[in-house]
Amino acid sequence: SSVVLQSSNSLKASYEDWLLTYGLSISPFHMRWQTALFNRQFYNWGRWKPRFLYLWFNIGMVFGIVAMFGSVILLGKTLMQTLTQMLTEAPKAQNDRMLQVVVSFRGRMICVCTLGFFLCFVLLPCPHQQVPGVNLPVSQLTYFFSAILISGVVHEVGHGVAAIREQVRFNGFGIFIFIVYPGAFVDLFTTHLQLISPVQQLRIFCAGVWHNFVLGVASFMVLFLLPAILFPFYYTGVGALVTEVAEDSPANGPRGLFVGDLVTNLQDCPVYSVEDWNSCLGDISEKSQVGYCVSAATLQQLSFPARVYRRLDGTVECCSNNSLTDICFSYSNDLDSHLYACLPARKVIEASKVCRTNMDCQKDLLPGFCVTPSLENQTRLIRVKHPPHIDMLYVGHPMHLQYTVSLSSFVPRQNFLSIDLPVVIETFCKYLISLSGALAVINAVPCFALDGQWILNSFLEATLSSLIVEKQNRELVGFLILLAGSALLAANVALGLWMVTAR
Repeated sequence: SSVVLQSSNSLKASYEDWLLTYGLSISPFHMRWQTALFNRQFYNWGRWKPRFLYLWFNIGMVFGIVAMFGSVILLGKTLMQTLTQMLTEAPKAQNDRMLQVVVSFRGRMICVCTLGFFLCFVLLPCPHQQVPGVNLPVSQLTYFFSAILISGVVHEVGHGVAAIREQVRFNGFGIFIFIVYPGAFVDLFTTHLQLISPVQQLRIFCAGVWHNFVLGVASFMVLFLLPAILFPFYYTGVGALVTEVAEDSPANGPRGLFVGDLVTNLQDCPVYSVEDWNSCLGDISEKSQVGYCVSAATLQQLSFPARVYRRLDGTVECCSNNSLTDICFSYSNDLDSHLYACLPARKVIEASKVCRTNMDCQKDLLPGFCVTPSLENQTRLIRVKHPPHIDMLYVGHPMHLQYTVSLSSFVPRQNFLSIDLPVVIETFCKYLISLSGALAVINAVPCFALDGQWILNSFLEATLSSLIVEKQNRELVGFLILLAGSALLAANVALGLWMVTAR
């Protein structure tokens, strides 16, 4: 519609006047709004406690310079790690990579921030890539875009307040949307920026990454202290509370898990929190299937003759394919180490202790056998305790259970309290830590059009003016460093994207 209005001879002038009046700018894939409504607030912040702000932005300046060098080292190590994985053709798990590549963009901040905002999480320091429309669930989009916007606003507030403190004219603050990604910017008077000293410029240019770092630390502290913060309303350390079970989850059913259930054990692994739940599932997935102690009399009573055959993966099946309650178990005795019996799973497992060998099942000199479910590779039989309900018996890959059941470590003290509130706070804090941290890392890179470009130029002016007298020569040094930093960032992005798409 914007293109149609601008192409109309009769409506073009009035449409452009309307956009100008409201501070709007609309172009393909990009919409921007700028206002002076917040200028007074920015000036109040910039003049609040001058000594404190002087110390605050000096610390930010030091952090920004360290982050500039640190980001180069980090990108270098990440690039070497990626190249090693490509050359050996044996890539490690994605969680082992130092930085993760995510498709995203950020736009130019007027005068100061430049391209860094569109690239704020090209390299995202978090365990999993989060790409809208690829592997980011629709339910997470609100967290994702809210964290992007807040991280961008805090970044720009840092630039704006620092600029006002250094007597640079502040023209306005704005918000934009590039494709679907929101962001923010501040408009500063460029001439004032060029007239102040390099150290003053450094305070302004480093303020964005400094504020993003502070936001990430603050979010981490809230996440770390959340049990204490919510202690009057929620208690922890008693289990993992089920908050959601996906409709297609294997745990969904009459004898499965329900919202509000409190999981306390997975096999013989105690569960006191969500972290324990994930850890137990990881151990169960990595280790071989545990067995269950069954007395010789019980084994003889429950077992019945069945045809034994091997599956394609080499494992043995001895029950009918139509059976929903029976499972093939393997065991050994003194004469034969490969015996199989088709047994009713629940009768065998309930009230039985887990075991690895027959020796674990010797009790009061009575003979007992350690019977182990004979399942396909990677498949596990898992007993999930969620009292007072009957144990859930899950057969499948442990990770399917992890991905389709959502839990919380926080149990409400009163029934009227929401079980979702702690999860919302936890999730939002994690997104803020990841995205705000990514924005700080990327903007610190000495690369063309990022904050790192201006940080580097000001740093060279402040440190090399006495060693390299000619300004033109200093600019050449800065250009070469920026060229190398841009190539390093581009190589990480290109190879990282290749690694993602290759999988």
